[in-house]
Amino acid sequence: MRKPQKHAMNALISNKQKFTFVFLFVLVIDIFVKLYCPIFPFRYISKAPVILLLIVFYLTHQEEDNKRNFWWMFLGLSVFFLGDMLIISHENVVCLGLSLLLFTLGKLFFSFRFSNKNDFRVSRLIPFSIVIFLYTLAIVSYVYDYLNAFFLPVIISYFISLLMFQLTYLRKGSVNDASYKFVFYGVICFFISEGVMVIKTFRGDVPFQDTIIMFFYGLAMLLIVKGVILEKKQKYPSVHVLNLKD
Repeated sequence: MRKPQKHAMNALISNKQKFTFVFLFVLVIDIFVKLYCPIFPFRYISKAPVILLLIVFYLTHQEEDNKRNFWWMFLGLSVFFLGDMLIISHENVVCLGLSLLLFTLGKLFFSFRFSNKNDFRVSRLIPFSIVIFLYTLAIVSYVYDYLNAFFLPVIISYFISLLMFQLTYLRKGSVNDASYKFVFYGVICFFISEGVMVIKTFRGDVPFQDTIIMFFYGLAMLLIVKGVILEKKQKYPSVHVLNLKD
């Protein structure tokens, strides 16, 4: 019985379209468990497969031409998984602090993965940077009085988020269009989830907060992984270089 089951799992992971439906189904189950079931043990059972499925999916389909890119992506997904497990007990200050640290590291690893040696126009980056900076400023200002000891960790975490978003934006023209769009929209979904999570944790309730946080977070990770798998390098004219890996 084990061989047919293993074969079915391999077939599922290998089929990108089927995997998407299964992943979203698992994500919906986790959201349902979060809303209607006790945390222990049900949430730990439903939460774990969300990122684990993406790790297996990435390992199955990745064709990285750079070992460092592989490790940045793998490490990023791995620490996000650990952060997911800890954030379940976010009412515990220690778990909350450790999860924030792990999520910050995950975003940093993703930033390393998205950086490249191709050139970009600084003038193209400025308007985009202003928009995401104002968004970040609005979120931080809204929760500022409630951050207390978490003020510096949250600021650092959001700084890494800004860096990740900028490097995602700068992939345009450096990679194929499909990869760029998947990753870019994935990071947007991540920003939405992160913003609602910060408000929920430090300020107060947001309508449908748990559904919004988990759905957009899961969708973000799915889009980012699929975008990285689809990545193909493109030629780009030389202007100015930004590379975090050197």
